[in-house]
Amino acid sequence: MSEALLSIAGLSKSFSSAGRSVAALDNVSLDIAAGKTLGLVGASGCGKSTLARVLLRLTRQDAGSIHFGGEDWLALGGAALRVRRGRMQMVFQDTLASFNPYASVGGVLDDPLRIHEVVKGPARRAEVARLLERVGLPPAYASRSIRELSGGQRQRVAIARAISTRPSLVVFDEAVSALDATIREKVLELLVELQKEQGIAFLFISHDLAIVRAVSHDIAVMEVGRIVETGNTGSVISAPQSVAARALVAAVPRLVTARLAEE
Repeated sequence: MSEALLSIAGLSKSFSSAGRSVAALDNVSLDIAAGKTLGLVGASGCGKSTLARVLLRLTRQDAGSIHFGGEDWLALGGAALRVRRGRMQMVFQDTLASFNPYASVGGVLDDPLRIHEVVKGPARRAEVARLLERVGLPPAYASRSIRELSGGQRQRVAIARAISTRPSLVVFDEAVSALDATIREKVLELLVELQKEQGIAFLFISHDLAIVRAVSHDIAVMEVGRIVETGNTGSVISAPQSVAARALVAAVPRLVTARLAEE
């Protein structure tokens, strides 16, 4: 097995609700290998998005550790964290909320190139065009407003923004659930292509096991804040061991057995 790019151990996070403590994450441990996809699946409200926010340092954990690229991710702060943020990116479900709706597509893509000093000076314009072409959009879209784009087009821009910093890991939080079936399939195919070309690892979060099955090498099943099953994608789907995994498999009557990421 490949060496872990991301290693999570004993991660816990609780919130207060109606005067009581609710565990969103309960002793979560996971590994993701470089260049591989881990699908994190579970019912809505089970803690998947909380895990994503803790990974991105948007929410503080109560306990546990995260090591990313051999470094203690939670110990980083200030300039050191800012420098390394480009290595872990995220694509959100709500494409309007994740962008300034008044920004241009070119501005959205130019900002990370400038902030993380990926490409300097006039060369950034050519890099913006290259990123757009890579996600299947014409370079002329750089002059368009985010508000002018369809949901599928905005999600492609979100993917372009995520890969602009040349990350090692991208977290997708329900990133294709709002797209229609045809656009969803094209976006999933794009992700598989990008992974093969650039060796990016993905954490693909969804409540839909069929979608996760299409792109994931391994699956982790989450239930009420805990990881209740992990394993190779085919094994988890063909012989689920946990009650939660069996329920997810049963909810997809004609689960596709071929994974897009396979040769």
